[in-house]
Amino acid sequence: MPLPFQHLLSTKQLQRADTEEILRVASSMENVLTKGGSELLKGKILASLFYEPSTRTRLSFETAMQRLGGNIITAEGIQFSSMYKGETLEDTMRMISQYADIVAMRHPEQGSAEIAARACGVPFINAGDGPGQHPTQALLDLFTIQKECGKIDDLCIAMVGDLRYGRTVHSLSYLLGLYKNIRLILVSPTELTMPEKVTSFLREKSIPFVETKDLAAGLRADVMYVTRVQQERFADRNEYERLKLQYILTGEMVRGRNVLVMHPLPRVGEIAPDVDLLPNAAYFRQAGNGVPIRMALLAMLLGKA
Repeated sequence: MPLPFQHLLSTKQLQRADTEEILRVASSMENVLTKGGSELLKGKILASLFYEPSTRTRLSFETAMQRLGGNIITAEGIQFSSMYKGETLEDTMRMISQYADIVAMRHPEQGSAEIAARACGVPFINAGDGPGQHPTQALLDLFTIQKECGKIDDLCIAMVGDLRYGRTVHSLSYLLGLYKNIRLILVSPTELTMPEKVTSFLREKSIPFVETKDLAAGLRADVMYVTRVQQERFADRNEYERLKLQYILTGEMVRGRNVLVMHPLPRVGEIAPDVDLLPNAAYFRQAGNGVPIRMALLAMLLGKA
Protein backbone atom coordinates (compact mmCIF):
# COMPACT_ATOMS: atom_id res chain seq x y z
CA MET A 1 0.00 0.00 0.00
CA PRO A 2 1.57 3.33 -1.03
CA LEU A 3 1.66 6.15 1.48
CA PRO A 4 -1.09 8.74 0.87
CA PHE A 5 1.32 11.69 0.86
CA GLN A 6 4.48 12.85 -0.90
CA HIS A 7 6.21 14.44 2.10
CA LEU A 8 6.56 13.18 5.69
CA LEU A 9 6.55 16.23 7.96
CA SER A 10 4.71 15.20 11.12
CA THR A 11 3.31 12.13 12.83
CA LYS A 12 -0.04 13.94 12.94
CA GLN A 13 -0.50 13.24 9.22
CA LEU A 14 -0.37 9.45 9.77
CA GLN A 15 -3.33 7.13 10.20
CA ARG A 16 -3.06 3.75 11.91
CA ALA A 17 -3.17 1.97 8.55
CA ASP A 18 -0.12 4.01 7.50
CA THR A 19 1.89 3.15 10.61
CA GLU A 20 1.01 -0.53 10.37
CA GLU A 21 2.13 -0.63 6.75
CA ILE A 22 5.38 1.21 7.56
CA LEU A 23 6.11 -1.23 10.40
CA ARG A 24 5.31 -4.17 8.12
CA VAL A 25 7.69 -2.93 5.41
CA ALA A 26 10.35 -2.20 8.06
CA SER A 27 10.12 -5.83 9.21
CA SER A 28 10.72 -6.95 5.63
CA MET A 29 13.69 -4.58 5.44
CA GLU A 30 15.25 -6.41 8.38
CA ASN A 31 15.30 -9.48 6.14
CA VAL A 32 16.97 -7.40 3.43
CA LEU A 33 19.64 -6.37 5.95
CA THR A 34 20.40 -9.98 6.89
CA LYS A 35 21.13 -10.62 3.21
CA GLY A 36 23.52 -7.65 3.02
CA GLY A 37 21.18 -5.24 1.23
CA SER A 38 19.49 -4.96 -2.16
CA GLU A 39 19.46 -2.91 -5.36
CA LEU A 40 15.88 -1.70 -4.82
CA LEU A 41 16.87 1.99 -5.02
CA LYS A 42 19.74 1.64 -7.47
CA GLY A 43 20.13 4.86 -9.44
CA LYS A 44 18.25 6.95 -6.84
CA ILE A 45 19.91 9.78 -4.90
CA LEU A 46 19.15 10.94 -1.36
CA ALA A 47 20.01 14.53 -0.44
CA SER A 48 21.04 14.30 3.22
CA LEU A 49 20.79 17.86 4.57
CA PHE A 50 21.74 18.30 8.23
CA TYR A 51 21.85 21.93 9.27
CA GLU A 52 21.81 20.90 12.95
CA PRO A 53 24.10 18.28 14.58
CA SER A 54 23.09 14.65 14.21
CA THR A 55 24.70 11.23 14.55
CA ARG A 56 22.05 8.48 14.58
CA THR A 57 19.47 10.11 12.30
CA ARG A 58 21.95 11.17 9.65
CA LEU A 59 23.99 7.98 9.64
CA SER A 60 20.94 5.71 9.67
CA PHE A 61 19.36 7.59 6.74
CA GLU A 62 22.58 7.33 4.77
CA THR A 63 23.06 3.68 5.73
CA ALA A 64 19.45 2.95 4.74
CA MET A 65 19.92 4.50 1.30
CA GLN A 66 23.16 2.63 0.70
CA ARG A 67 21.74 -0.71 1.90
CA LEU A 68 19.07 -0.29 -0.78
CA GLY A 69 21.64 0.39 -3.49
CA GLY A 70 21.10 4.16 -3.71
CA ASN A 71 23.53 7.06 -3.52
CA ILE A 72 23.86 10.12 -1.29
CA ILE A 73 24.72 13.79 -1.62
CA THR A 74 25.18 15.78 1.59
CA ALA A 75 25.19 19.24 3.13
CA GLU A 76 26.25 19.79 6.71
CA GLY A 77 25.82 22.98 8.74
CA ILE A 78 24.24 26.23 7.55
CA GLN A 79 27.66 27.89 7.68
CA PHE A 80 28.85 25.59 4.89
CA SER A 81 25.86 26.14 2.62
CA SER A 82 24.61 28.99 0.45
CA MET A 83 22.08 29.83 3.17
CA TYR A 84 25.05 31.37 4.97
CA LYS A 85 25.27 33.76 2.01
CA GLY A 86 21.59 34.64 2.35
CA GLU A 87 19.92 32.08 0.08
CA THR A 88 16.41 31.29 1.25
CA LEU A 89 15.43 27.81 2.34
CA GLU A 90 12.86 27.75 -0.47
CA ASP A 91 15.51 28.46 -3.11
CA THR A 92 17.79 25.83 -1.61
CA MET A 93 15.01 23.24 -1.91
CA ARG A 94 14.17 24.22 -5.49
CA MET A 95 17.81 23.76 -6.41
CA ILE A 96 18.30 20.46 -4.55
CA SER A 97 15.18 19.06 -6.21
CA GLN A 98 17.16 19.22 -9.47
CA TYR A 99 19.92 17.01 -8.01
CA ALA A 100 18.22 14.37 -5.88
CA ASP A 101 15.23 12.00 -5.95
CA ILE A 102 14.38 12.38 -2.25
CA VAL A 103 15.43 14.75 0.57
CA ALA A 104 15.91 14.24 4.31
CA MET A 105 16.51 17.50 6.21
CA ARG A 106 17.23 18.51 9.79
CA HIS A 107 17.04 22.21 10.60
CA PRO A 108 17.20 24.13 13.90
CA GLU A 109 14.02 26.17 13.32
CA GLN A 110 10.56 24.86 14.14
CA GLY A 111 8.36 25.00 11.04
CA SER A 112 11.30 24.83 8.64
CA ALA A 113 10.20 21.44 7.33
CA GLU A 114 6.86 22.80 6.10
CA ILE A 115 8.60 25.72 4.38
CA ALA A 116 11.09 23.38 2.72
CA ALA A 117 8.50 20.83 1.60
CA ARG A 118 6.34 23.46 -0.10
CA ALA A 119 9.26 24.31 -2.38
CA CYS A 120 10.59 20.77 -2.81
CA GLY A 121 9.80 19.04 -6.09
CA VAL A 122 10.68 15.55 -4.82
CA PRO A 123 9.63 13.59 -1.71
CA PHE A 124 10.78 15.30 1.50
CA ILE A 125 11.30 13.81 4.99
CA ASN A 126 11.50 15.93 8.12
CA ALA A 127 14.52 14.65 10.08
CA GLY A 128 13.86 17.12 12.92
CA ASP A 129 12.86 20.80 12.89
CA GLY A 130 14.11 22.37 16.10
CA PRO A 131 11.71 21.65 19.00
CA GLY A 132 8.95 20.78 16.52
CA GLN A 133 8.61 17.26 15.10
CA HIS A 134 10.78 14.19 14.45
CA PRO A 135 8.43 11.72 12.72
CA THR A 136 11.00 9.09 11.72
CA GLN A 137 12.26 8.85 15.32
CA ALA A 138 8.69 8.29 16.52
CA LEU A 139 8.20 5.55 13.94
CA LEU A 140 11.36 3.73 15.00
CA ASP A 141 10.25 4.16 18.62
CA LEU A 142 6.92 2.54 17.74
CA PHE A 143 8.76 -0.25 15.89
CA THR A 144 10.92 -0.82 18.98
CA ILE A 145 7.91 -0.99 21.30
CA GLN A 146 6.21 -3.48 18.99
CA LYS A 147 9.29 -5.69 18.76
CA GLU A 148 10.16 -5.58 22.46
CA CYS A 149 6.66 -5.74 23.97
CA GLY A 150 4.92 -7.72 21.24
CA LYS A 151 2.20 -5.08 20.94
CA ILE A 152 1.48 -1.35 21.07
CA ASP A 153 -2.13 -1.31 22.27
CA ASP A 154 -2.88 -1.64 26.01
CA LEU A 155 0.42 -0.25 27.30
CA CYS A 156 1.37 2.27 29.97
CA ILE A 157 4.21 4.48 28.76
CA ALA A 158 6.20 6.90 30.91
CA MET A 159 7.98 9.85 29.29
CA VAL A 160 10.74 11.34 31.42
CA GLY A 161 12.87 14.49 31.26
CA ASP A 162 12.60 17.39 28.83
CA LEU A 163 9.02 17.08 27.67
CA ARG A 164 8.64 20.76 26.76
CA TYR A 165 11.30 20.96 24.05
CA GLY A 166 11.72 17.25 23.28
CA ARG A 167 10.44 16.80 19.73
CA THR A 168 10.75 13.01 20.04
CA VAL A 169 8.15 12.79 22.83
CA HIS A 170 5.84 15.18 20.98
CA SER A 171 5.96 13.08 17.82
CA LEU A 172 5.56 9.81 19.72
CA SER A 173 2.59 11.15 21.70
CA TYR A 174 0.74 11.96 18.47
CA LEU A 175 1.43 8.46 17.11
CA LEU A 176 0.24 6.79 20.30
CA GLY A 177 -3.08 8.53 19.76
CA LEU A 178 -3.71 5.97 17.01
CA TYR A 179 -3.62 3.03 19.44
CA LYS A 180 -6.05 1.58 21.98
CA ASN A 181 -5.95 1.75 25.77
CA ILE A 182 -2.72 3.75 25.98
CA ARG A 183 -1.93 5.41 29.31
CA LEU A 184 0.83 7.98 29.81
CA ILE A 185 2.87 9.04 32.83
CA LEU A 186 4.61 12.38 32.15
CA VAL A 187 7.60 12.88 34.47
CA SER A 188 9.41 16.22 34.34
CA PRO A 189 10.47 19.28 36.31
CA THR A 190 7.84 22.03 36.40
CA GLU A 191 9.87 24.07 33.91
CA LEU A 192 9.89 21.25 31.33
CA THR A 193 6.33 19.89 31.38
CA MET A 194 4.64 18.67 28.20
CA PRO A 195 3.34 21.66 26.19
CA GLU A 196 -0.34 22.39 25.85
CA LYS A 197 -0.40 21.48 22.16
CA VAL A 198 0.35 17.86 23.18
CA THR A 199 -1.73 17.61 26.35
CA SER A 200 -4.76 19.07 24.55
CA PHE A 201 -4.28 16.40 21.86
CA LEU A 202 -4.18 13.68 24.53
CA ARG A 203 -7.43 14.98 26.03
CA GLU A 204 -9.03 15.13 22.58
CA LYS A 205 -8.08 11.48 22.01
CA SER A 206 -9.24 10.50 25.53
CA ILE A 207 -5.77 9.21 26.41
CA PRO A 208 -5.45 9.24 30.22
CA PHE A 209 -2.25 10.83 31.50
CA VAL A 210 -0.79 12.02 34.79
CA GLU A 211 1.88 14.68 35.21
CA THR A 212 4.36 14.22 38.06
CA LYS A 213 7.85 15.11 39.23
CA ASP A 214 8.34 11.62 40.69
CA LEU A 215 10.69 9.38 38.70
CA ALA A 216 9.56 6.34 40.68
CA ALA A 217 6.09 6.70 39.14
CA GLY A 218 7.60 6.08 35.71
CA LEU A 219 9.17 2.81 36.83
CA ARG A 220 5.70 1.34 37.22
CA ALA A 221 5.02 1.70 33.48
CA ASP A 222 5.50 -0.93 30.76
CA VAL A 223 7.85 1.41 28.90
CA MET A 224 9.99 4.24 30.28
CA TYR A 225 11.07 6.66 27.55
CA VAL A 226 13.88 8.82 28.97
CA THR A 227 15.06 12.04 27.28
CA ARG A 228 17.95 14.39 27.88
CA VAL A 229 17.58 18.05 28.80
CA GLN A 230 18.68 19.75 25.59
CA GLN A 231 21.36 22.37 26.04
CA GLU A 232 20.71 23.78 22.57
CA ARG A 233 17.16 24.82 23.56
CA PHE A 234 18.31 27.04 26.48
CA ALA A 235 19.40 30.66 26.16
CA ASP A 236 20.47 30.62 29.83
CA ARG A 237 23.33 28.18 30.47
CA ASN A 238 22.75 28.32 34.24
CA GLU A 239 19.14 27.22 33.81
CA TYR A 240 20.30 24.28 31.70
CA GLU A 241 22.88 23.23 34.30
CA ARG A 242 20.26 23.42 37.05
CA LEU A 243 17.82 21.16 35.23
CA LYS A 244 19.95 18.74 33.24
CA LEU A 245 20.45 15.99 35.80
CA GLN A 246 17.36 16.19 37.99
CA TYR A 247 16.58 12.59 36.99
CA ILE A 248 19.24 9.88 36.85
CA LEU A 249 18.11 6.32 36.16
CA THR A 250 20.42 3.72 37.72
CA GLY A 251 20.80 -0.03 37.42
CA GLU A 252 19.63 -0.47 41.00
CA MET A 253 16.36 1.29 40.18
CA VAL A 254 15.68 -0.80 37.05
CA ARG A 255 17.04 -4.23 38.01
CA GLY A 256 14.30 -6.81 38.57
CA ARG A 257 11.56 -4.67 37.04
CA ASN A 258 9.65 -5.39 33.83
CA VAL A 259 9.86 -1.83 32.54
CA LEU A 260 11.43 -1.44 29.09
CA VAL A 261 13.93 1.46 29.08
CA MET A 262 14.15 3.54 25.90
CA HIS A 263 16.03 6.72 25.00
CA PRO A 264 16.34 8.53 21.64
CA LEU A 265 20.00 9.27 22.45
CA PRO A 266 22.41 10.92 22.93
CA ARG A 267 22.32 10.64 26.70
CA VAL A 268 24.23 13.10 28.87
CA GLY A 269 24.11 11.38 32.25
CA GLU A 270 20.39 10.74 32.76
CA ILE A 271 20.86 6.95 32.36
CA ALA A 272 23.78 5.49 34.30
CA PRO A 273 26.09 3.09 32.40
CA ASP A 274 25.20 0.23 34.76
CA VAL A 275 21.75 0.11 33.13
CA ASP A 276 23.26 -0.77 29.74
CA LEU A 277 23.78 -4.49 30.30
CA LEU A 278 20.31 -5.13 31.74
CA PRO A 279 18.00 -7.04 29.37
CA ASN A 280 15.33 -4.35 29.54
CA ALA A 281 17.74 -1.60 28.37
CA ALA A 282 16.54 -1.23 24.78
CA TYR A 283 18.05 2.11 23.70
CA PHE A 284 20.91 0.77 21.58
CA ARG A 285 18.58 -1.76 19.92
CA GLN A 286 16.20 1.17 19.45
CA ALA A 287 18.91 3.14 17.62
CA GLY A 288 19.56 0.15 15.36
CA ASN A 289 15.88 0.06 14.40
CA GLY A 290 16.36 3.41 12.69
CA VAL A 291 17.91 1.69 9.66
CA PRO A 292 15.01 -0.62 8.66
CA ILE A 293 12.42 2.08 9.42
CA ARG A 294 14.23 4.60 7.23
CA MET A 295 14.78 1.98 4.53
CA ALA A 296 11.02 1.41 4.54
CA LEU A 297 10.23 5.13 4.30
CA LEU A 298 12.73 5.79 1.50
CA ALA A 299 11.38 2.87 -0.52
CA MET A 300 7.72 3.71 0.12
CA LEU A 301 8.03 7.41 -0.68
CA LEU A 302 9.89 6.54 -3.88
CA GLY A 303 7.20 4.03 -4.84
CA LYS A 304 9.55 1.06 -4.64
CA ALA A 305 8.39 -0.80 -1.53
